[in-house]
Amino acid sequence: MTQHLRPGEVYAGLLLGENGAPDAHLFLLPGDVSGVTWDAAKAWAVKAGGELPTRREQRILFANAKLCFQAAWYWSGEQHADGSDFAWGQNFGNGDQYYDHKSYAGHARAVRRLAI
Repeated sequence: MTQHLRPGEVYAGLLLGENGAPDAHLFLLPGDVSGVTWDAAKAWAVKAGGELPTRREQRILFANAKLCFQAAWYWSGEQHADGSDFAWGQNFGNGDQYYDHKSYAGHARAVRRLAI
């Protein structure tokens, strides 16, 4: 997998598809941002060359790349299904996932995927 790593990236793991077969490789991009709303975090991630991770990807990042994060709350790219004013995130201190108002000032990291 090292041949697919770009400078500063961390290989975070393998994503499985619906049938359990390998679907994509997950890479954590270098850099982070703090004190940003959900919309600002999404824009920052695109500018960094990726996107915000899904909730599922955040669980993989917590398991495989926790040391790359501060013990803080990070935005996911997923909006809450019951309220368009809320989005999900993950606390990389304790592993909890919960949602907050999109105006909350949180942290963000970007990821990219390599389809298999």
